[in-house]
Amino acid sequence: MPRFLSLLVFFWFAMPSDLAWGVQKPNILLICVDDLRPELGCYGANSVKTPNIDLLAARGRIFTHHYVQAPTCGASRCALLTGRYGPAGNEALMQLAKRRLAKPESVPPSLPEYFRSNGYTTVSVGKVSHYPGGRGGPDWDDDSIHEMPGAWTRHLMPTGPWKHPRGAMHGLANGEVRSDKPNTMAVFQSVSGEDDIYPDGLIVNETLNQLDELTSDDAPFFLAIGLIRPHLPFGAPKTYYDLVQGLELPSIPHPGKPSGKTTWHGSGEFRRYDLFGKDPNQDRDFADEVRRHYSACVAYADANVGRVLEKLNATGKSKETIILLWGDHGWHLGEHAIWGKHSLFEESLRSPLVISYEGLQSPGGSCDAVVETIDLFPTLCDLSGLDVPATPGHPAISYTPKAASVRTDHYRLIQHKSGEIELYDETSPEAETLNIADAHPDVVDELTDSLEARGFARPR
Repeated sequence: MPRFLSLLVFFWFAMPSDLAWGVQKPNILLICVDDLRPELGCYGANSVKTPNIDLLAARGRIFTHHYVQAPTCGASRCALLTGRYGPAGNEALMQLAKRRLAKPESVPPSLPEYFRSNGYTTVSVGKVSHYPGGRGGPDWDDDSIHEMPGAWTRHLMPTGPWKHPRGAMHGLANGEVRSDKPNTMAVFQSVSGEDDIYPDGLIVNETLNQLDELTSDDAPFFLAIGLIRPHLPFGAPKTYYDLVQGLELPSIPHPGKPSGKTTWHGSGEFRRYDLFGKDPNQDRDFADEVRRHYSACVAYADANVGRVLEKLNATGKSKETIILLWGDHGWHLGEHAIWGKHSLFEESLRSPLVISYEGLQSPGGSCDAVVETIDLFPTLCDLSGLDVPATPGHPAISYTPKAASVRTDHYRLIQHKSGEIELYDETSPEAETLNIADAHPDVVDELTDSLEARGFARPR
């Protein structure tokens, strides 16, 4: 069976034929949201209102157990855009770009490049690959250094008062750019003003312009938009903070630091910002304030998704478009005493995935099967009637430079390069707080064999 069957089995009887799409292939709208946990209304959360993503889910299908390949932006997006396991660091796409320039035949075409070669106009706006705008250099705006050579007809990154993509990535309101001393920048804020006083407002404005241009053309389009929030620092217009200020937040599950060998870390990315002299692991009120500002950023992201979907509908092209909303990884909000990503726990690796298109059978349903990000390349090809490139096989694999994880519907195994093993029963109340590796050597052997079969060598 094809490796992407776990996604397509829920679409099988409703997949549009070439006749249903018409002569032209369907358009693709890919919405990437940075650091987005599946803490959304459609996933059962009550701590933040996400009416626009919920409406998309009501018209489509949500995947409740979608896992990314890596708990960091660059490597996760590399897996999405190549459909393959790849390097574990944020420079993953740049490494592949250098390899391709040196030996073109050694690197298969990326997802947007493959669609471009099949007659699509491909456009990215915002943070789709690791660097917003898809370029390298000190300020990520060097047009001679591309993360994805040949992928995009146009790749755009409006920066406004932030002046360059690096500023927009780490910007707060009205053009504030993170300095070389980020501890001088607040970890969160909410400033009164229009949506475009923060970078994502400008990204969406440009996306709306691109939709006007793309939908007036005869060619099908592959439009990818990358929203930056809720990435650190947590800044969103005050309107969105007001939406969540009075909400009662649930308690943090498993808030203690784990014992033994794990992929726990000290939340360095989070702690490099100004925390006002407070520690969320010691101060519950401060922890809740951080969580509310994260929720405000999620509400802001949801509003921006709504603007894009409303524009697509206004163009009359929504029925001809496959819409996919994807989170590049999760984010800990105090679980395991972590405030960030970069672990191989559930909170870092599980992220939202919603797919919607005209004619989907039983819209509003969910898929509980374990799926992973690299499933999306072949799935989009199949839904669009394109030949599916050869891809490797299942279940969900994730990795950091120092460890690799395999997630089944029952277990998560983490294999450290140093040789230690973690095994968790995801169906138990203890979840990822009780390492059961010693008690289940047969499961350990089976899952380490699974990792080895996919190119992750056993420690020696």
